[in-house]
Order: sequence, then structure tokens, then C-alpha cells
Amino acid sequence: MIIAFWTLPLTLIFLWLSFRVIRYRRAERIPLGSGGNAALERALRAHANFAEYVPFATLMLVLAEWGGTWPWLLHALGALLVAARLSHGMGLMQDPEDYRFRVFGMMGTTATIGIAALAAFWGALMRG
Repeated sequence: MIIAFWTLPLTLIFLWLSFRVIRYRRAERIPLGSGGNAALERALRAHANFAEYVPFATLMLVLAEWGGTWPWLLHALGALLVAARLSHGMGLMQDPEDYRFRVFGMMGTTATIGIAALAAFWGALMRG
């Protein structure tokens, strides 16, 4: 149930990114695509990137948890994923962009996925 705990902050980030897209769409009256609006394009990409990476990262974390991974490691990875996705979303919002936020976001996300996958694999080997 450790990963279930980390799904609340991840859900809140997803909703925040979703509402940003909705706000830009309404303000600019753009029902589909970005309409050439740079701010909306950034909001769309931040939202889409979250939607592309977080479900898989969460799946790897759940499998790691089922495999018996240490609770401290699961909490650390959950916290890293939350911080990484928040950083990535904030990095994409800025114009001009501060790439350090995006770099941390992607490094943290890929590290979470990789470590969780290794932990899941190890759990599968140990539990048969």
C-alpha cells in the first residue's frame, strides 16, 4: 500500500497539468491542438509527457512493492517520482525555459523506472 500513498500527489500533479490545458484552451478558444499558441503547446506537452511516463513508472513501483522491495526504497522512489514530475511540469511552463527543471524531471523519472524495474525483477527471482 506504499505506492497507493504516492498516487495522491501524482494525481494532484496530473489534475494541475490538465487544468492548465483547459484554462489555455478556454482563454484562447482553441478546441483542438495548440492553434500555434506557444503557451498552450507547452501545457499540452507537459500534460502529455506526464501521461506517457507516470503510468509505466507507477506500474514498475507496484510490481516492486509486490515483489517485497524495502519500504524505505519504495518511499524514496515515490518521493523522487513526485519531485521529478513536478519539476518537469514546472520546467515546461517557463518561457524562456530553465532546462535544469526538465533535466531533473526526466532523470528522476527514468531513475525511478529503472530502479523499480530492477527491484521488481529481483523480487520475482527471490519469490519464484
